[in-house]
Amino acid sequence: MIFNLQPSVFSLTPSGCFNMNKEFIAIRWHGRGGQGAITAAKIVAGAAFASGYAGVVMAPTFGTERRGAPVMTSLKISKKKIYDLSPIETPDIVVVLDHLLLKEADVTHGLKPGGIIVLNTPMAHESYHFEDYRLATADITAISVEAGLPHGMVNTGIIGSLEKATNLLGIDLLISGIAEEFRTRKPEKNSLAAKIAYERTVAGG
Repeated sequence: MIFNLQPSVFSLTPSGCFNMNKEFIAIRWHGRGGQGAITAAKIVAGAAFASGYAGVVMAPTFGTERRGAPVMTSLKISKKKIYDLSPIETPDIVVVLDHLLLKEADVTHGLKPGGIIVLNTPMAHESYHFEDYRLATADITAISVEAGLPHGMVNTGIIGSLEKATNLLGIDLLISGIAEEFRTRKPEKNSLAAKIAYERTVAGG
């Protein structure tokens, strides 16, 4: 079991992130072609390796890169080497880059009790009710535009939300990874999107 579920499944640390065990983390990403879900997973993978995780594996991707089509990819992070390269069936975290996917796909399939949902949505945090899961939300689409990115480019912003919800790797390390990945494509604006999302993400039950 990955998450520390006592005394309260939905408890937050003083920094506002969810309590969790960081020895092994399975993250499944749900997005659409053109949103950059795979790139986001790649950036987090690189940061995890740089931070000292011995096992970092991106599992097979499902879906098409056709713009707008649903895409799913997975990332496993472990303090020990990972030998199981199969797709994630029971994630600890699901990252959803488009709130409309909640109606189009079973994004919580296999998510462990007490697992975390990181959701890009314009709707109020209180409008969602996931009885068995923990939720972190932010309007990444609006934040990305505010940061100067094209509408719909939400992959760097969602990384900021993921970090706020989990305190997994440190926002500075992730921003360094973003700047490197986008060094020839608006690195400052992509980094800013992650910073703003980190600050504005709401985490709670």
